[in-house]
Amino acid sequence: MKHQKTSFTYKAKLNAKILILGSMPGDVSIAAVQYYAHPRNLFWNFMQQLLGIPRELDYAERLELLQDKGVALWDVLGVCKRSGSLDSNIEAGSEQANDIPALLQQCSNIKAICFNGQKAYASFKRHILKQNPELEEQYDLISLPSTSPANASVSVEDKLNAWKQMLGYLE
Repeated sequence: MKHQKTSFTYKAKLNAKILILGSMPGDVSIAAVQYYAHPRNLFWNFMQQLLGIPRELDYAERLELLQDKGVALWDVLGVCKRSGSLDSNIEAGSEQANDIPALLQQCSNIKAICFNGQKAYASFKRHILKQNPELEEQYDLISLPSTSPANASVSVEDKLNAWKQMLGYLE
């Protein structure tokens, strides 16, 4: 049975330089009310290696440091029906996108949108770009390998190397 899932409010400061978009938080993250809360999700490990944000810090402190470094977080989908946590289980007709164009207007320093996984990028193209094609000209759209433990076909090293692309936008 597919249950309705709701994403979190975006986490962004007005000086954000990049926006990282996931598809929809997994069940562990939803239960914890934290982005990337699954212990095997590599997101916070990558933020430690790339931005020096200690993984062992309290979630609120990690989030604050991430935003201080110019990174905004959100999900493409605001609501969907899904059984479990896998993107492949999202019921196609149930997807409702977040108002990402409004966030981009508010955070006018954002130059790149990084997608945490293929589903996030595909959902963005279907729900956001279709109505706002100008975004493709205004922002660098960067599809990155998912940090989810379900994405086991790509090595951790290859994922981290791909995620290094975001660093150029934070300088």
